[in-house]
Amino acid sequence: MNTTATKSNLYYHDRVVTVLVAWSIVWSVLGMAVGLYVAAELVWPQLDFGYPWLSYGRLRPLHTNVVVFGFAVSALMATAFYSVQRTSHVPLFAPALAWFCCIAWQLAIVAGGLSLLAGINASKEYAELEWPFDIAITIVWVCFAIVFFGTIAKRKIQPIYVSNWFYGGLIIVIAMLHIVNSLAMPVTLTKSYSLFAGAPDAIVQWWYGHNAVGFLLTGGFLGMMYYFLPKQAGRPIWSYRLSIVAFWAFTYSYIWAGPHHLHFNAIPDWVQSLGMVMSLILLAPSWATMINGIMTVSGAHAKLKTDPALKFIVLSLAFYGLATFEGPMMAIKSVNIVSHFTDWTIGHVHSGALGWNAMITFGTFYFLVPKLAGRDLYSVKLANIHFWLALAGTMLYILAMWGAGVSQGLLWLSLDEIGELNFSFKDIMGSMAPYYGLRVVAGVLFLSGTLLLAFNLFKTLQGQKVVRVVPPPVAAMEAA
Repeated sequence: MNTTATKSNLYYHDRVVTVLVAWSIVWSVLGMAVGLYVAAELVWPQLDFGYPWLSYGRLRPLHTNVVVFGFAVSALMATAFYSVQRTSHVPLFAPALAWFCCIAWQLAIVAGGLSLLAGINASKEYAELEWPFDIAITIVWVCFAIVFFGTIAKRKIQPIYVSNWFYGGLIIVIAMLHIVNSLAMPVTLTKSYSLFAGAPDAIVQWWYGHNAVGFLLTGGFLGMMYYFLPKQAGRPIWSYRLSIVAFWAFTYSYIWAGPHHLHFNAIPDWVQSLGMVMSLILLAPSWATMINGIMTVSGAHAKLKTDPALKFIVLSLAFYGLATFEGPMMAIKSVNIVSHFTDWTIGHVHSGALGWNAMITFGTFYFLVPKLAGRDLYSVKLANIHFWLALAGTMLYILAMWGAGVSQGLLWLSLDEIGELNFSFKDIMGSMAPYYGLRVVAGVLFLSGTLLLAFNLFKTLQGQKVVRVVPPPVAAMEAA
């Protein structure tokens, strides 16, 4: 009974968590650097230097894929593996499979990124990678599911904590979305054609696209919030019942909201209206979650003043509330007619991506990495500087894009007395240079903060071995 193999099973498997966190930080820096570069290309188009692999059309999907699938998914895997062990009071199920998920996912990001730079693109938003990568992603995702649900299945306590409901919803729904939207007829190793065509293809794509945002960039990160916010605040979640009700309302409502991306397009009007109505209903579970988080931290004012990790998470809740209010408003047809195909949408996406996803991840990492290293954060001062850089960068970014988007929408709707456009597309886009310049400045601020995060956390981990933590039931047995 005292073999090394048996003893290793007494400890939480946190080394894989640490590696996933490290890769998430690497991808955040690289992905945001590419995003800054393509933002600069919209101000100075000559920055592509005539090379196809530096063109906007290749770098932009590289930016979204590295940020979403590299930075975000690596962070979600790390926090899911960390929290599911502690909420189940058992080590990971099949730890070798967890390591396979970690390594294979990073290899897929590298290979997929190179394929996008080479111009191999399936031409679907958030699903640009070609069919061999789709198969590889499916295999890794199934392994992720086995590790996660296997750990829950062998849990020592009966209740399944709410964070695991959200992580589980993320795993199941993203698998369904990815498989259906990726159905294709391969022609060569690098080219395939979607199984769907025309309007059905558009509906399937935005059923996938919006719900990839919903269950990955929203649901998954709500799982992160429900575990790490109470830990950081040192308080239980304000209302556990509200969190469960919000989960089911969120899961049911979000899945129907995708058609609001297709207003005024060649799809049935009732489908557009359904997407609009369900988007408005989505306000209720979204704000219920935000209120739950804010009330949880409401009694931790003293800690909020000194803890940069908690500052990031509380700020992320504010941006979550903003983004989940703005989205349903933009789904209303009378608003969408102004916002459709404008930079307002870009501002909305980044209020969620920078303000919600990045901020909550940064806050979680500032809390988690010292725990993994068994030492204090290398520099609280640098973390506080990062906080203000991130806030300034996010606010400047979304304000610039809101200004650009509303201007575009109103100018495109401006007609003369005979119904002709008052302004040409070229004239309108030519007037966007100041807004795009501000976006570049915002990107520099945000990326600078992210570089501080990377330095701070790697210094925290430097020379440290991951602390071995024993599950509570095992610790109690050993003490006895």
